[in-house]
Amino acid sequence: MPTSGSTRVFYGWWIVVAAFLNLFFAVGIIFYGFPVFYPALADSLGFTRAQLTQGFLLGFLIAGLPFGLIAGVVIDRVGARWVILAGAGLVGISLMLMGWMTKLWHYELLCIMEVLGYVLAGPIANQVLVAKWFEARRGRAMGYVYLGLGLGGVVSPLLSNYLIRNFGWRHALEVVGLLIMVILIPVGLLVTRSAPADLGLLPDGAANEDRSVAVADSRKLAARPGAVQAAIRTKNFWLILAGSTLVVGAIGAVIQHFILFLKDQGYSANQASRFFTALLVASLGGRVLVGYLADRFRKKNIMAFFYASLSAAILLLAFSHNPNTIWIFATVFGFSMGADYMLIPLVTAECFGTASLGKLLALIIMGYSLGQWGAPWVTGRIFDVRHSYELAWNIIAVAGLLGSAAILAVSPNSEKISA
Repeated sequence: MPTSGSTRVFYGWWIVVAAFLNLFFAVGIIFYGFPVFYPALADSLGFTRAQLTQGFLLGFLIAGLPFGLIAGVVIDRVGARWVILAGAGLVGISLMLMGWMTKLWHYELLCIMEVLGYVLAGPIANQVLVAKWFEARRGRAMGYVYLGLGLGGVVSPLLSNYLIRNFGWRHALEVVGLLIMVILIPVGLLVTRSAPADLGLLPDGAANEDRSVAVADSRKLAARPGAVQAAIRTKNFWLILAGSTLVVGAIGAVIQHFILFLKDQGYSANQASRFFTALLVASLGGRVLVGYLADRFRKKNIMAFFYASLSAAILLLAFSHNPNTIWIFATVFGFSMGADYMLIPLVTAECFGTASLGKLLALIIMGYSLGQWGAPWVTGRIFDVRHSYELAWNIIAVAGLLGSAAILAVSPNSEKISA
């Protein structure tokens, strides 16, 4: 899109393209595509449902949590570019090495490495990157970026199934890992820039005559001592953290176990993959629509609505014997899921600004990652004990509705942090 008073395309839109690709490969293919490998890992290596997801839980506890907090500090100090590059390398290398694993501890070690790469190249760095380049059009830009995550999810089941069917699961993992490195590393080096100031620009491509005012304002924001400490003492911070943790946990549990669940219900691998792909296609609509809604309406209300609809949809899985019910579930859950991750940084920025957004998002994302990786493991444990997902689905549906209520209680204008 052109900048003010110019026909040149604002460089921030190239940043959107780079962030789109980062989320497409480092998040979309990994988070949504990896569950396609679970049946093969269970059959070939003998992993239980809990073991299939406990590698990523260990990765979060050992690497994701501490390095995620450090990543927020590093991003705010040196910028997102090098953090994303390091993460892309770790994700690619770990996937390639998974093609050689033979034991559970191999899997767990490589999951730790993969989660570390996911943390560095995933949502934290890219959310901060887009927030630095856009202000007035932040919601729209974030929506475009998160289309990458959705499209990565749409492509990954089809790509993974094709590779597994034709080359085996080991070579399939190696191909995906190599593909990630070949694309993301050149993009990071040649395209990504951490902030508009790196190219002498302003957010949204503001005109030069606005430069002195904008720079003065940004320096004022950057100079606020104790902003993070002040933010975490507010009710809003803990409501955002609790709400996102509960709902992201529900999403993680469904995504990681959906294909396994459908196969248990008697659906074939191809049918399960089609339902999964439909869910992820529906999420694209949510990502596009929410970007526009977020620029026009109260962001926290939109977030609470989609959280509630997503959680209520999980209850439909009790009627999974009917394929039509699965199609309805995939549409509602997927569409609502598309609104999820991009609304978290928007509501956080609406409450606390962008001066310390990297540190705040690191805290929030590390918090909700406990749900993202912990809930699938708990779901797997419940299945291993009861040989059914019914109790797990009911628990996470209720948890998600509580998360929606927490977000609805956020009051962006009620707790001002002094400069």
